[in-house]
Amino acid sequence: MSIPQPSPLHTLPAASPLPFDPAMAPAQRSRMLTEALPEPLRALLAGGRVERRSRFTDDGFTGIAEEWTPPDTVTPRHAAMARRALAEIDGDILAPAPANHLLGRVLALLSHYPAKATTPDVERLLAMDWADDLGEFPAWAIDHAARVWRRSRKWRPSIAEIRDLCEEACAAERALADRLRAVAQAGEAASSDRPAPVHRLVTGAVRRMPR
Repeated sequence: MSIPQPSPLHTLPAASPLPFDPAMAPAQRSRMLTEALPEPLRALLAGGRVERRSRFTDDGFTGIAEEWTPPDTVTPRHAAMARRALAEIDGDILAPAPANHLLGRVLALLSHYPAKATTPDVERLLAMDWADDLGEFPAWAIDHAARVWRRSRKWRPSIAEIRDLCEEACAAERALADRLRAVAQAGEAASSDRPAPVHRLVTGAVRRMPR
């Protein structure tokens, strides 16, 4: 009879909620979040390989894209740690803004820059478009983008301009989530590539023997 193996997740130590304060400077916020991860996972994230390539759209050069590949030393235990941290980041820190919050923030922002030839009904439809196009971002990133625009611009924003500010606001958290996702996938691949335990191979051989 095969002996069940404990899941790597069951051996993980208890973890406190990841610290996150959107009011902090991005670099400080990212450092605090990373330092709260388990030490083996932090060491793994500090390694790996980074490939950089230019990114272009129809409008031309838009920046440098980075792709991170985890080290070959990823284990199923690393993957379990990464999945737990990723679930918290995706479920809390990067969770899309509630629809009511998003729509209210968009309407408030646009009201600072009223369009003379736009009726209130059309204005509401425009706000719905904004809500649809910004729906992937967390509330704190949208609030940050609106605050930056109000304090630095004198004209009505476009959706693309606010999207850029939202992406910039949560770039570090998204990059960390992408690395954790890569670690989880690498650990799952390593687990599937491992040979079956000896006791399982023996059990299988015994079952195939004729009686």
